[in-house]
Amino acid sequence: MSPDVDTVQTEHRSRQATQAGAQAFARLLQLAEERDSGQIHRIARFLAATYNGQAFPLDPFELRAVDISISDDMLCCLDALRWARADLYTLVPDGDSRMRAVIDRWGLQWPAGD
Repeated sequence: MSPDVDTVQTEHRSRQATQAGAQAFARLLQLAEERDSGQIHRIARFLAATYNGQAFPLDPFELRAVDISISDDMLCCLDALRWARADLYTLVPDGDSRMRAVIDRWGLQWPAGD
């Protein structure tokens, strides 16, 4: 028995979103690691929210306060998270340690007890 068309299309969409999200996450992470501006602080907060949404809640209005290409990458990340194939930080080399370094670099505060 072959899978139905909806299942195949859903699987394809999920893989595409995850791949695009991984690439967008890598670009945003690199900016947060290497650059220093007001927009980059917003990127760092967004990345922290994708890393641990309970500790670092997402403010969706941040999407309006960055350049279009950056907000496009943020939306790709959100689409990848929607499909829940993997945590984005696991899709880049040393993602966990790099995210922790970005959180520290930008002075983002973990809630008490984390």
